[in-house]
Order: sequence, then C-alpha cells, then structure tokens
Amino acid sequence: MRIAINTRFLIKDKLEGIGIYTHELSKNLVQLLPEHDFYFLFDRSFSSDFIFGNNVQPLVVSPPARHPFLWYWWFEYSIPKVFQQNKIDVFFSPDGFCSLSTNIKQILTIHDIGFERFPEHTPFLVRNYYRHFTPKYCHKAQRIFTVSKFTKQEISTVYNIPSNKIEVAYNAFENTSNSSSKNVHQIDSRLSSQIPYFIFVGAVHPRKNVLGLLKAFEYFKSNFSQQHQLVIVGRKAWLNKNVEDFYQKMRFKNDVVWIEQIQREDLIHLTQQSFAMVYPSWYEGFGIPVLEAMQLGVPVIASNTTSLPEITGDAALLISPNETIEIAMAMQRLIEDKMLRNQLIEKGKKQAQQFIWKTSAMKIANALTQF
Repeated sequence: MRIAINTRFLIKDKLEGIGIYTHELSKNLVQLLPEHDFYFLFDRSFSSDFIFGNNVQPLVVSPPARHPFLWYWWFEYSIPKVFQQNKIDVFFSPDGFCSLSTNIKQILTIHDIGFERFPEHTPFLVRNYYRHFTPKYCHKAQRIFTVSKFTKQEISTVYNIPSNKIEVAYNAFENTSNSSSKNVHQIDSRLSSQIPYFIFVGAVHPRKNVLGLLKAFEYFKSNFSQQHQLVIVGRKAWLNKNVEDFYQKMRFKNDVVWIEQIQREDLIHLTQQSFAMVYPSWYEGFGIPVLEAMQLGVPVIASNTTSLPEITGDAALLISPNETIEIAMAMQRLIEDKMLRNQLIEKGKKQAQQFIWKTSAMKIANALTQF
C-alpha cells in the first residue's frame, strides 16, 4: 500500500503542537507498517531528520502553503496531482485539512475547532477558511481522529458527524532529552538557577490568555513579594497588541522572561527546572505543554475549561481563566503548601503515563490498513 502523509508542519527547530503530533505519529507509523510505502508531503525544503525509514519517499509539493489562498491551491490542485502521479492509496492529514478534489481514501486529525467557539481570536481570512472548509473536510474524510474526548464531542455536535466516525488518538510525550545537567543561565542569561520561575509554553495568540497570565503575575508580585520570575516560551502569533501594550506598562516587566525561539532540548530543560507551569488558556483541544510538564515532574496550574480537566485528571490545580486573582492565588498556594505541590508532582507523573504515542499510532495504523 502507498500511504501519503501531510508533513508540511515538520519544520526543523520549529515544532509546535501540530508539528509535534505529525512528527511522532509519522515516525511511529513508519515503524509499525514497514511493509508499506510512505510518501511524506512537504511544502518546502525539509530536514533529513524527518525521514524515519527506508520506506519513506519525501516529496516537496509547491507552493508553500502558509496562507488561506495557498492552502486551497495546495490541497485542491497540487496534492491531487501528487496522488495521481504516485498512485497513492490512502492519505493521512494530521493538521485538520484534507482534499475535496480527490476520491482516494482520507484520514483526518482535527485538534480543535476553537475558531467556532472563539471566532474573534482568529484572523478574519483564516477564521472564514476554517469555518467554511472544516465541516466539508469532516464529511469528506472516511475517518476522523481527534486528540481528546472533548474535541470529539464538539465536532460531532457542531458539524453533525456521527460519533462512531470519530476516534480519539491522544497526544503524548516521551522525554529523550540529554540536557538535564545544563544550567538555565546557559539557555538564557536572564535566568539563574538560584531564582525560581513559573513557565508558560505555547504560541501567543488570544485564546492562550497570555494577557490574563501577565495580569495574574503582576498581582502575584504586587501582593506576595516573591522573587519568582515568569518565563513565557512561544512565538508571538497574531492579535497580540493588547498583550504587548500591557507588558510594556508592567511594574514587574523585568521579571518576565520572554523567549520566542528555542531548541527543543532547551525547552524541555527549562520546563523541567521550573517551579510550576501556569496554563490559563481559554480553550484547548489537548494542551501538550501541560502533559509535558506533568511527565517531567512539574506541578501544573491549568484552566478548568475545555479539554484540560480531561488531560490533567486530579493532577493539576484547576483555576478559572477569567479570574486573575484566582490564578495569582494558585501560584502563591503552590509556594506556601509544599505538600500540595509534591502531591501534584506525583499525581502528574502517574497521569502522564496514560498517554503513549505508540498507542495512538496503532489506532491510526489500523484505520489506514482497513482500506
């Protein structure tokens, strides 16, 4: 069988949520199905690090699909030609897009439909593209995977998709980093191993509620006089003017360390050495950084909304993302209550063991080979 995988989010040193999912699932699928031929479809030059076996044929498909007009061209014109030229039998697309212009079997992963819940958090063209095409993709695909039961339910309800067409294949995290001896000061000179810090990880756009996090941190510093810093790791994605404006006016601005680009191993080390992760997102289809923190032995403060309670179980201190003071109080509580902090660490490690890449890959492998 010839299996094509949409790997356009495999960009060296720039793997975020969907990129990590694509990386781990593709790697495991190649290993699980060595008797099949895989065609990895990139939209630009690629790293050889992403060619996971001798049964992988990488193809660069033009144009680079980083804009709604180019998304349409890539999926509706370029990709179908590649399918025809290479006699592809089935297509797996892990980024929520598929092709409406082909009759080959397609399997789709949709990570969330936040653009339906919070349309104002997504730029106009992108929002309209998602809202127009995602329901069409759901009806076109033979099988849909999601990364949480929460997202499965939303897709089924909002788009009227039978629930038996949708299956959950969770994200996971496997720490292969060898950077445990690295001093955080080597990663960023603004940090010191002597000063504890809270950490947030994720691309910065409105639904991540970074503005609420900054407000909570300002309240925390003003009312509890702790030495703790706040480390924010993530590119500034879109609609961030209010975040920038507040940040520039912060009284404790110098205690906020903002890192936009970082090596994967350094990110793991920064997370592992943090005092706690604070994740007050408005909406998550999964929340990979939260899982990573739990597995690395870092206590988590997370929103009590969407998928996050499902992912954290009883292993996180849950807060309302609407309540700035509640977030700040949770940060202080972890400082004052060492027993609670240790309990969350142990519960987090246990909870994280439920999420395994190979388990999710086996579900997708079974779906791919049914056709």
